Amino acid sequence: MADVITYREAVSEGIAREMRRDRSVVCLGEDIGAAGGVFKTTAGLFAEFGGERVWDTPISEQAIVGMAMGAAMTGIRPVAEIMFSDFLACCWDYLANEIPKMRYMTGGQVTVPLVVRTANGGGLGFGAQHSQSVENWALAVPGLKIVAPSNPSDVIGLMAAAIRSDDPVLFFEHKGLMASKGEAPPAEHLVPLGQAAVAREGGDVTVVALASTVPLALAAADRLAADGIGVEVIDLRCLVPLDMATVLASLGKTSRLLIVEENPYQGGWGGTVAAIVADEGFELLDAPVRRVASECVPLPFADALEDEVIPTTAKVIAALRTLLAY
Repeated sequence: MADVITYREAVSEGIAREMRRDRSVVCLGEDIGAAGGVFKTTAGLFAEFGGERVWDTPISEQAIVGMAMGAAMTGIRPVAEIMFSDFLACCWDYLANEIPKMRYMTGGQVTVPLVVRTANGGGLGFGAQHSQSVENWALAVPGLKIVAPSNPSDVIGLMAAAIRSDDPVLFFEHKGLMASKGEAPPAEHLVPLGQAAVAREGGDVTVVALASTVPLALAAADRLAADGIGVEVIDLRCLVPLDMATVLASLGKTSRLLIVEENPYQGGWGGTVAAIVADEGFELLDAPVRRVASECVPLPFADALEDEVIPTTAKVIAALRTLLAY
């Protein structure tokens, strides 16, 4: 029987594998050392690699990302943690204006091979300033790669690819998935950035999802399968690079598309996916493209209210039934 690992364990395991493979990989962030991280996603790293490669930092997002940028420019491969993705706003100048532009502005003479990890998303009642899903912020910045895994195996495989990338990567770890479990992948497991996965095959409708919305889509597919409806679920894994070839191939079978994202509807990444489908796959469609996204409001603290704002399995099922009836 294969070993089972949780999503949060996969984060530390994925980093550890790369630290063992490459001595230039270091970690830095708040309470990531002996404390093992606020979400226990760096547990065991300090004990194995020590303070020379696992750096506890002050409570300053600018200091963390600024130090990571400088280190990356001098031959180190830093893995920096920003505790909550909402706090990326505190170091946004580095992420929007400095890090993604350095390679371009130096004509390729300077690369910035760093990973910025962060806990993302809602569903746990953490309130408006600690629950946002902010992948769409980064999507507006050319030069950043964007990764958001949905399962433990992909956490490890995508972490390996992210750390080995010579371009800066934002790695979004969803808080609501931390306790989820899956098979531990074999040694040297690597998932190339920009390669989506067909999480479930079906012939009637395509659902495109990312991170926490993948299990929502799979649960909806299970429900509709009882009615003889085949839902194909595409796990994008990455927003940059974006694997639209897999999405368009699926639409060639199903002719119907539902996009499920935790970003707010306004400015969400699903709008980009829908636009590309309209440009490159319009003739494949037998119905309008539909999106299930979060409402354009701050995330409520109360769980009953939060469920009204973010995508749920029930909302996905309702949207699929409407789309199939078109």
